[in-house]
Amino acid sequence: MQDNLFGDLPSPSPAAAAPTEPTAAPVRRKRATEVGPAAPDAALQAVAAALPSRVRLGTSSWSYPGWAHLVWDGGGYSDTLLSKEGLSAYGQHPLLRTVSVDRSFYRPLTQDQYARCAAQVPDDFRFVVKAPSHVTDAMVRGEAGRGLQPNPAFLDPVLATQDFVAPALAGLGHKVGALVFQLSPMPRHLLRNLPLVLQRVRTLLLAQPPLAPTAPDGVLALEVRDPEWLEPALLPELAAVLREAGATWCLCLHAKMPRLAEQLPLLRLLWPGPMVCRWNLNPLHGAYGYEEAQREYSPYDRIHDVDEETRALLVKTIAGISGAGQNVFVTISNKAEGCAPLSARALAEGLAAWQRLPSAQP
Repeated sequence: MQDNLFGDLPSPSPAAAAPTEPTAAPVRRKRATEVGPAAPDAALQAVAAALPSRVRLGTSSWSYPGWAHLVWDGGGYSDTLLSKEGLSAYGQHPLLRTVSVDRSFYRPLTQDQYARCAAQVPDDFRFVVKAPSHVTDAMVRGEAGRGLQPNPAFLDPVLATQDFVAPALAGLGHKVGALVFQLSPMPRHLLRNLPLVLQRVRTLLLAQPPLAPTAPDGVLALEVRDPEWLEPALLPELAAVLREAGATWCLCLHAKMPRLAEQLPLLRLLWPGPMVCRWNLNPLHGAYGYEEAQREYSPYDRIHDVDEETRALLVKTIAGISGAGQNVFVTISNKAEGCAPLSARALAEGLAAWQRLPSAQP
């Protein structure tokens, strides 16, 4: 039997009692611009009730018409309407207690925009938010995504505060979960000098205002898309920088990066600490298979390619970390298996089954 992933796991908890039937609410006519939530089935309500309180599962964004009868009612909503008005219905889903705000990567959001998001979700909901690319991209890119010239604002700590951390904290308040600095793939000359880039990351992270006074569950997280960051020689220094800044590593489950098992050693070096994970792309499609997955999986209404290896190890890791009293934030893309809400449900069912084992150890 292998060692526990992150310290001793908790004793298995008894199965959650079946939720009581809710009292019928008065029928209210829905506005033309209002998105209605899907009615959860009893099994979904039970698995959501059994989920540990520190575990928050969710999706990457929420504007997908194909989630009808999974997240939305049968309204036939457009992606435009869902983008503007769907978060309130998403927040009523019993299982989805976080979401990755991805559009902030393309253009900074204002305090008011963040506040509007926060007002649409329950009190215990937490957001995972991506930093704008003009801070995290080493290159200024053209419309096709090709790097045109070096980005003078790359890892600028002042811009990171001004355009990301400060407005997110002010607008989301205690609903901040993880603020993620996702570094885009870097040119070769920077990859050959990662210790120097890491020192710039250190300067950026240390310059940010503390999250805890406003958002006790909040954490800064670093995500990358270059596997060179996980070279064994760099890991101790990388872990030391993240620990000094009170930040963590964002597990990036993407075909450009090593599999989950190969990223966990860094998380162990940061233990004890929270878990932030963004499950982005099924490795079946390769490092540049995002558009292929998009074509094959759209409209994202069912699971196409189950990633059993990732599911199983995520369940073990989530159980160990949450069981030791640490927060867990996992957001899932439709490109991971075909339908993010159903992938989240599969993880929750896996965790519920894990809790029922006679000895919940890996």
